[in-house]
Amino acid sequence: MKDRLPEEKVFKDPVHKYIYVQDQLIWNLINTREFQRLRRIRQLGTSYLTFHGAEHSRFSHSLGVYEITRKIISQFERSGYPGWPKEEKLVALCAALLHDIGHGPFSHSIEDVFETHHEAWTCRILLEDTAINRVLRAFDPSYPERVAAVICKTYHEPIVVSLVSSQMDADRMDYLLRDAYFTGVNYGTFDLERILRVLRPHQGRIVVKESGMHAVEDYLMSRYQMYWQVYFHPVTRSSEIILRQIFRRAKELQGGGYDFSWMMPPLEKLITGTIDIGDYLALDEALVQTAFAAWASEPDPVLSDLCRRFLDRRLYKYVTMDRPDEKLWQDIRSAILSIGLHPDYHLEIDFPYDMPYHVYRPGKTRNAGKEEKPPILLLSGEDQLSEISGRSDIVRSITGIHQGKYHLYYPEEPLLESAQLLPANIRELFALM
Repeated sequence: MKDRLPEEKVFKDPVHKYIYVQDQLIWNLINTREFQRLRRIRQLGTSYLTFHGAEHSRFSHSLGVYEITRKIISQFERSGYPGWPKEEKLVALCAALLHDIGHGPFSHSIEDVFETHHEAWTCRILLEDTAINRVLRAFDPSYPERVAAVICKTYHEPIVVSLVSSQMDADRMDYLLRDAYFTGVNYGTFDLERILRVLRPHQGRIVVKESGMHAVEDYLMSRYQMYWQVYFHPVTRSSEIILRQIFRRAKELQGGGYDFSWMMPPLEKLITGTIDIGDYLALDEALVQTAFAAWASEPDPVLSDLCRRFLDRRLYKYVTMDRPDEKLWQDIRSAILSIGLHPDYHLEIDFPYDMPYHVYRPGKTRNAGKEEKPPILLLSGEDQLSEISGRSDIVRSITGIHQGKYHLYYPEEPLLESAQLLPANIRELFALM
């Protein structure tokens, strides 16, 4: 009890009603500068340009993941289930709280352009000279390495890893509910309390009591709907494309010796690939958007146009099409170039299924060189395990669905102004006839 807070701390939360902090270590971690930085990074990136309420932060999501993990462990301990290692509770809670600590501003766009990954940064923040590292090490010298091992999925107790990284983990359960709440949609909701009641520790993994199958079906259907209605929304995809193009253009200009009128050292080091952990932690969305506001006045017409579009929400329009063959693609690029646009920056084919999101995968396979997360298993009254898609018609029907369509994104205004200069087939493609 010596490591417990003298008085329980409570966060009021719109999703979980209350988030309870009882451990001094957790409270100390929340109050580090690295964790407080997550207040300045949105959970849903550019989705606020599509769903105006989606302004919630990775700070609130991280607290939510912690709270769901705390509830799961508390249920295991109250029920006395033999499969849960009680000594791992605090490590699991730390990993749940800190799992997103390495996210940067507009994280996935930065990762795509600058070939970095938030999990690698998370482990660096845990292991290098940071306030979080000092807090963990003061509690137990082994804790930075132990918590990092959970997040890197190498921890010696796989059941701890599965709490924060599996096909039905605390991370996914919180972000589905939280994202549905803040985007204002109803189909992302599911019965969290029922799911928590049917989870069981079993043979080193977390499984679902057989009677809870329908609650899991509801969860997976919510996940399916959220991907296609929110995460893959074509307007959000447009804003993400422009964001990536801004970073790509800045990187190209920097590599060519361009003299920016405004550039902060952390951003410059990110662009040049020389960023260290101190500079990375100085990056947040306020700094990046300040850069965009400055770059909107840059002499480079491509960079300034992209920044103004992002800040003013003048996003690219799109048309749905079949995947173009090489000849058609070259014709489209030539047409764009002929009216003074840059085909590398003012044109993009997008197919959302190319993103690394899957509603559910039934087997532990390897995909694109990465090991997939273990499947959801149902536990019968006779202690027999079965994979859920083998029992559920609903889960089987949504597994591996390729619903995505190709979208061709482009700036509408210059194409309308120069429509008569374009070949007839290109005008028809862009619906300019």
